[in-house]
Amino acid sequence: MENNQDLTDLLALDLGVNIVNRRPYAKEVFKWQDMDLLPHSSADTLLCEIFEWNGRNWRTTENNLIGFLFSGDVLSTVKEQLINTPKHPALIPDFEFTKDSMVEYGLSLPSLFNIGVNGNIKNATSFSVRVNGVTKSRVTNIDSPGIEILKNYSQFTQDKSKTYRKNIKFNYLSTSLFYAESVEIFLEKESGVGLDVSFQTTDVEVDAKIDTDTKKHFVLKYSGNQAPFAAKFTKGKDFNIM
Repeated sequence: MENNQDLTDLLALDLGVNIVNRRPYAKEVFKWQDMDLLPHSSADTLLCEIFEWNGRNWRTTENNLIGFLFSGDVLSTVKEQLINTPKHPALIPDFEFTKDSMVEYGLSLPSLFNIGVNGNIKNATSFSVRVNGVTKSRVTNIDSPGIEILKNYSQFTQDKSKTYRKNIKFNYLSTSLFYAESVEIFLEKESGVGLDVSFQTTDVEVDAKIDTDTKKHFVLKYSGNQAPFAAKFTKGKDFNIM
């Protein structure tokens, strides 16, 4: 299996960028993998959730494709299968969100990793979030519940064409979800600047490497039922996992 340097070299070659003495930036990784930051996340964010795209931002519809395809005990079974979809190494190098990219993404970025930011990120001298050990879950046409979803989806588009066009055809489905094994937070600020970070500690091991008034370095290691931070989206009318 490729190590971090091998993956970084491959990314740099494919994108035609020069990466020396730094991690790949989040924008480079997202472009390379055709993935997007989720607008929100929780442990119950599942594969096949339906999202809208307004030309600038993603927004969940609060619906999942399987709710249209199944009912009763079968729906419960398929939902449980989605919850327990295996996570595998995503073959993505460890990467970094810089201060500029966090300002661009706004507060949605830290919250995806259960990080609370108290104050304005722009007031930081330096601020970055490094993402380590990315894993991925996905639906496929060779494993359950992907086999059943694909079969029922094909029939659904024909039998319930009005519902399909209204809710799914022009929206997007999360067909892959990405998770972080751990993240590192680096914060530097001038003394007296009102900026701090806090964490949700459920299923999170926090290691404070540095914690002073002007400099902070925390490592958050996640366990248990994780929340994804990014997804690969497929337009409803293009959804075909064969």
